Amino acid sequence: MTEPNQFPSGGSEQKPSATPDLWAQAAPNTGAKEPAPGAPGWERGVLEKLAFAALNEQRAARRWRTFTRLCWLVFFVIVAWVVMSREMAATASKSAPHTAVVDIKGEIAAGTDASADNVVAAMRSAFEDEGSRGVVLLIDSPGGSPVQAGIINDEVRRLKAKHGKPVYAVVEETCASAAYYIAAAADDIYVDKASIVGSIGVLMDGFGFTGTMEKLGVERRLLTAGENKGFLDPFSPQTEKQRAFAQTMLDQIHQQFITVVKEGRGERLKATQETFSGLFWTGQQAVELGLADQLGSLDFVAREVIKAEEIIDYTRRENVAERLAKRFGAAMGAGAVQAARSFVPQVR
Repeated sequence: MTEPNQFPSGGSEQKPSATPDLWAQAAPNTGAKEPAPGAPGWERGVLEKLAFAALNEQRAARRWRTFTRLCWLVFFVIVAWVVMSREMAATASKSAPHTAVVDIKGEIAAGTDASADNVVAAMRSAFEDEGSRGVVLLIDSPGGSPVQAGIINDEVRRLKAKHGKPVYAVVEETCASAAYYIAAAADDIYVDKASIVGSIGVLMDGFGFTGTMEKLGVERRLLTAGENKGFLDPFSPQTEKQRAFAQTMLDQIHQQFITVVKEGRGERLKATQETFSGLFWTGQQAVELGLADQLGSLDFVAREVIKAEEIIDYTRRENVAERLAKRFGAAMGAGAVQAARSFVPQVR
């Protein structure tokens, strides 16, 4: 017979003598002598050490979670403080005489920074502020949607008439196509001598793969209700009637563009056969052709033309808090959609 809690020597169930030492640092140092392996009650000591080790691990994990949450809290507090301080500073300084600036940069299209929604909202704020002595459209754009540009052009002229404040277009790198459509509404256009200005034209581009498909033996199966419904399909042939229809539409939009430029530039424009051909010129050439008025930068216009050296940017931009909120909202929305899908029967 063997003693309770003791395995027979040489038995296959005997624990290795090194097992209790694995947890020697997990248990509190009580000063009591640890039972030797094989002695009565040593299994209980091992279990106590395991329990203490698990408890210490839980405490460490809890402390780490608390630390992480505090870090995130501090981060959001700092972001909120920065945003609020900027808004307060801008609000305080807008009452003083200043030059209002609205950026029009990148593609002019719905959903972009240079969309009509963003630009028009910024312009309204700039015009309505009592401290603004003039509005500068700071342009660096290759163009975009004629619809978005037309909306901005109309709003520039409306706000000028309503508030009686001058509007100047200042070109940095590029003011082409739809960007020039907007600039034409300004009282004066200032450019750098190396800026790219012009491209007064309209285009509709695409590809046609009908010849390649015939060589490969690929048959296009396109069903439409209406003989011209698919005339822009790149895998279907285009008739001469369809081509003429598209060209008529482009010519009409082009004429709208030309009318806006002539109305905006007036007698300053030295129009030639090339002016409305889609060509573009350097800023120096644009001044000679009457497409621009003078060489000058934003600081020059604020200091010498508007006579208000302080510059305040009214451009609508997403701050850090808004970007984080959008990402958080997108993540929450994706989670909700995934959760909803789990309740929808699916056939696979």
